Amino acid sequence: MEENFDEQLLLSQRVDINSEQTQIEQVLRIAVYDEFKAYETYTKVIEKFGFIQPFVNIKAAESRHYSALIPLLEKYGVEVPINNWASKIEVPNSYVECCEVGVAAEIRNIAMYDNLLLHTKEDDIRDVLFRLQAASFNNHLPTFRSCVINYYTASNTQGINQEDLMQKLGEYQGLFDDLMTGNVDQNKLTELFSKLNISMISGGALGSTSVALLNSYLNKENKE
Repeated sequence: MEENFDEQLLLSQRVDINSEQTQIEQVLRIAVYDEFKAYETYTKVIEKFGFIQPFVNIKAAESRHYSALIPLLEKYGVEVPINNWASKIEVPNSYVECCEVGVAAEIRNIAMYDNLLLHTKEDDIRDVLFRLQAASFNNHLPTFRSCVINYYTASNTQGINQEDLMQKLGEYQGLFDDLMTGNVDQNKLTELFSKLNISMISGGALGSTSVALLNSYLNKENKE
């Protein structure tokens, strides 16, 4: 499997101020590589489970996302990273687990864009990054959140009695509501990630810096 020369940087989803690469190069390569990852992840889900929603629509959106970024790489003379995600992705064994993976991926994507924006001055790049981040926050994350909530609302499987089911649903609902209103901290995000199957998401849970960045984004007025 062919790897990018800056594979570890791309996987970190964060600009390295000590890198020999320019910050523009890092920002654009990290962004498009993560959009490649999302596209390939949702492609794999469709291959395994068929043309199910919301994965069909969100896969199409991810294609538009990296297509919006690539002209910027061309404009600033930045090499497009190798899309080597197809061989890395492992899809969970159930629909709801895939939705949970979607929640985790979109949270990480939002936090990634906060970091990239901190290191971006160019107006055209900032505009695209803001729009892509807004799409994840306003559309993708709530959609995957609804998948999880709806599943546990309707589920009576796996030996879950009604009392346990309502408790689990309440935990998800409360955590998601806190996230969507900006009332989050490291403990709550750790709790959320502990309830999600994120084995296919590289790296650990969000750190305190990412939590702060995610909170700061909730106060921005961005359009889709």
